[in-house]
Amino acid sequence: MTISFQRLKTTTLIVFLALSAVSCEELFHLTQQGPTSIGLTQQEIASGMRESLIVGARNAVGDLAKEGGFHNNQLIRIPFPPEAERMESTLRSAGMGNLVDQFVETLNRSAEVASELALDIFVGAVRQMSFQDVMDIFLGPEDAATQYLIRTTSDSLTNAFMPPVRQAIEQVELTAVWNPLVSAYNKIPFTTQVNPNLEEYVTEKALQGLFFTVAKEEALIRENPQARTTDLLRRVFGDRDRRLQTEN
Repeated sequence: MTISFQRLKTTTLIVFLALSAVSCEELFHLTQQGPTSIGLTQQEIASGMRESLIVGARNAVGDLAKEGGFHNNQLIRIPFPPEAERMESTLRSAGMGNLVDQFVETLNRSAEVASELALDIFVGAVRQMSFQDVMDIFLGPEDAATQYLIRTTSDSLTNAFMPPVRQAIEQVELTAVWNPLVSAYNKIPFTTQVNPNLEEYVTEKALQGLFFTVAKEEALIRENPQARTTDLLRRVFGDRDRRLQTEN
């Protein structure tokens, strides 16, 4: 029986892969980046998913970094520090509500300024995703990418976010508003002095707001074809839509 050269080459490749137990990424290179079962190369899927996250991050930062991006959004607005809630109510009762409101507005403004400064850090984290991460995200739920970023980058982003937050706090002169509040409160008899770390508080809340907004952008790109603003996004998510429709 005659065996064609192409069939022999295919059989040899299968045996070689079985013996050497190569990974999916190695198979990708061995097959010269050929198309997957859904009509896209692995490189296209990876590029598309990373692009979707970068687009989502840029859109999110564009919304958050503008004046009022945090303060005017009730879903992510940063409130008075929880450990100082008694301080807030006491000062309002003492007729200092305007100063308290000014502090909260300035607190949110510092997060707005810091969000813009941290975009490059966030994009850098997106570019470091492995191919397996990309595939898990590609076929995952509507917030799979955001959950991956929360799980894998929160600590590093927190550390990296501190300098821009510190810079933002200085830029909007947050402590100039905060210090008189602390001073006035500490002069009230029978009160327990409080002075939370504003840098840590703003960093935590700013990242929560950023992740929340990125998740909304991710869901929008997955669900709404009009939100896929580039040809690559339209191709990758269009193929994903067809695959899911076929499975259902």
